[in-house]
Amino acid sequence: MTDQPNGPSQLEPVLVVIPTYNERDNLGPIVERLHAVLPTTHVLVVDDGSPDGTGDLADAMAAADERVNVLHRTEKAGLGAAYVAGFQWALERDYAVIVEMDADGSHAPEDLPRLLDALGDADLVLGSRWVTGGKVVNWPIRREILSRGANLYSRLALGARIHDITGGFRAYRRVVLEKLKLHNVASAGYCFQIDLAWRTVEAGFTVVEVPITFVDRVRGESKMSGNIVREALLRVTKWGLRRRGTQLKNLLRAKKA
Repeated sequence: MTDQPNGPSQLEPVLVVIPTYNERDNLGPIVERLHAVLPTTHVLVVDDGSPDGTGDLADAMAAADERVNVLHRTEKAGLGAAYVAGFQWALERDYAVIVEMDADGSHAPEDLPRLLDALGDADLVLGSRWVTGGKVVNWPIRREILSRGANLYSRLALGARIHDITGGFRAYRRVVLEKLKLHNVASAGYCFQIDLAWRTVEAGFTVVEVPITFVDRVRGESKMSGNIVREALLRVTKWGLRRRGTQLKNLLRAKKA
């Protein structure tokens, strides 16, 4: 773990970044639940021009509550781009911890205090479905197989000892996002989660996993698509091959020495 001053003051203030696209029915309840468990936590809604009025609702919430902020984007450019915009917004301000959380209710705000507590011994904490104590609720078996398979493939390709590298419920210390080169993150879909976690590992930061219960969305439609899966497969394969190539070069140099 990187050197960090001790004490709870170093883990405050906290900003939860919530990307939205057509989440009008879900946004209000999830923010209300979040503030019920963590009253001082701030929220940044990053809306990608939702046609259902999510952005308008977020503006109304922000007008009524100084803990809520809104970042409007003009088009749906992908989860990764939305989070990068949210992270950059946070880094321009004094937030010590930046959290990723979905708007659809699949990430329970009630689990967030445990993630924040774990930051005392880590730089990035992942809410994990696939460690002991973690579980999924109401997920179709095909989605579970896809998620488990993607995580297994990522572990084998990248050598990262992370069981749920694709998960999107996570808390970063500010120093991590300051060091990562966010401007050159090109991953658009859920591959973004693998990308950022892998960059964090490569940068030498400490990553820990905390078990969570993941509940499939009740309202709205999933943003998962075939293109998102293909992007993740191609990018992880590329990163894995690059890693193998670097290992081979280092081995050859060692033999020559």
